[in-house]
Amino acid sequence: MAEIAYCVKCKAKKTMTSAKKVTMKNGRPAVKGVCGTCGVGMYKILPMK
Repeated sequence: MAEIAYCVKCKAKKTMTSAKKVTMKNGRPAVKGVCGTCGVGMYKILPMK
């Protein structure tokens, strides 16, 4: 699952590795992973369905 998300450390859109679909506390779906370049944790909030 190759997701693209914004990395706040790199200040650019990067490929997310180890991406897993999760549900946040407020019930919204999201993808949680790690930046492929610098290794910082990343989130991408998905739309409600």
